[in-house]
Amino acid sequence: MYIRERFKRISEYLKEHKKASVEELSAFLYVSPATVRRDLVEMQALGMVARTHGGALYIEESDETSIFVRLGKNSREKEVTGYIALQHMPPFQSVFIDNSSTCLSLAKKMDLTHKTVITNGLQLALTISQKEDVQLIMPGGEVHFNTNAVSGSLTCNLLHSFRIDLMLCSCAAIDENGTYEHSLETILLKQTAIAQSKTRVLLVDRNKFSTTAAYCTGTLSAYDAIVTDAEDELIAPYRAMNLNVINR
Repeated sequence: MYIRERFKRISEYLKEHKKASVEELSAFLYVSPATVRRDLVEMQALGMVARTHGGALYIEESDETSIFVRLGKNSREKEVTGYIALQHMPPFQSVFIDNSSTCLSLAKKMDLTHKTVITNGLQLALTISQKEDVQLIMPGGEVHFNTNAVSGSLTCNLLHSFRIDLMLCSCAAIDENGTYEHSLETILLKQTAIAQSKTRVLLVDRNKFSTTAAYCTGTLSAYDAIVTDAEDELIAPYRAMNLNVINR
């Protein structure tokens, strides 16, 4: 069983039972107690659990969900959305890629040779760093609880130093009035990246159309293209707004 799957199953078990011992989780996952202890150490560092002597406690999700949790949620839809975006990628030399699991899925497939990649995502930066001949830039800033990303005024100030060919981003939620996020720090960073980018592409899987978030980043007219795996019926109202919506 892969570590990501173990994290997911441990989170689900703790959400149901509120707490569990190492021995309980070892029996539940059919792995050794030593493996469970290592997993709990990493999960605590990511803000996914609170460790206790001999086990762990469930903690309520923070405003921004860990990328490791997001990676396992609606993963097929995100993969399909990434493949669609890959077929419609505009020419670019520099690209900003946000800290979204959808864009992480896409970035793994992209040929970024001799390109400049700017990102605020820690996991995405680690992934890109394994690619040869890519100039990788990560603006400094604060790493907030559970986000695995840098953000804040320092990050935004540094982004103002760049002129970016292409922005690839996702969002927490979308409706006909705009895109939305769970934190003010996230919308400020994305608004900055939008302002500094020549072409902006939004990637949203179908599930983002049926969820909500508190803070509005801006209207949909800010994006040059919206890429999604959603069916024609769902995106018909958006096409009626003369938006460039791509779903195949």
